Amino acid sequence: MLAIFLTSCGAKKRASKSNRDRRVHQTTVNRTDSNTQNKVDSDGYPLPEDEGKFVKFPIASTQEYIQTFAEIAKFEMKAYGIPASITLAQGILESGGGRGALTMRTNNHFGIKCHTNWSGDYDYHDDDEKGECFRKYNHPMYSFRDHSEFLSSRARYASLFELDSDDYKGWAQGLSDAGYATDKRYPQKLISFIEQYELYKYDKDVANEGYVVKKESKDYDYKVHVVTKGDTLYSISRKYFVSVNDLMKLNKMNNSNLAIGQEVIVKSEKIKK
Repeated sequence: MLAIFLTSCGAKKRASKSNRDRRVHQTTVNRTDSNTQNKVDSDGYPLPEDEGKFVKFPIASTQEYIQTFAEIAKFEMKAYGIPASITLAQGILESGGGRGALTMRTNNHFGIKCHTNWSGDYDYHDDDEKGECFRKYNHPMYSFRDHSEFLSSRARYASLFELDSDDYKGWAQGLSDAGYATDKRYPQKLISFIEQYELYKYDKDVANEGYVVKKESKDYDYKVHVVTKGDTLYSISRKYFVSVNDLMKLNKMNNSNLAIGQEVIVKSEKIKK
């Protein structure tokens, strides 16, 4: 079973996505070396060392899943501002409580597909289409970190980070609106897991430790997309990583109808140089 030990020096510091000065140390069964800070994420913060071996995590029940990964979810909340309850509920749902066939083969707990910028290991699995490409991780910790970076780096999810960190219902609905999953009952399923297993208590744990996630404004580039045959608001949203709701608000649309040649304003987060 994975155990995460979070440490900080002196008085507790407030966390934000632009000021992540936390350090994570991890131990696993039969792990003896302590050199866990050789690798860093895209912001320069430590990740557990990848020893190049696929680590299996046999999970017998949903309760065991929560016990195993709750500390990781809390750490990700401190570092990125995503409610631990949401991370755990998504993990339970997307991974089948850690027992799904894809998760057992890939340690992919959030159903994140390869996309064009993925250079890591992968595996194929039937999902919306047959034989889709999914990311593969040697350790579940990398899946949780990738989930945090995936949500925090895409403009389509930016509005979620304006919500209060304990607003799990808002987050559940916002993930659905942004197109994280095609299941129309996705929000209700997340909320059901959170309330059934009282996952909101992990959000309170983080708040009680004095962490306050600062909401930061983002700069965006605005572009014009010219509608071609076959375009839909959903396909445009996927192309530019922005939610359908944001597209409709930005273009003052009352419905989702599009015409060939129509100009649709889209936005994407500016890349800082």
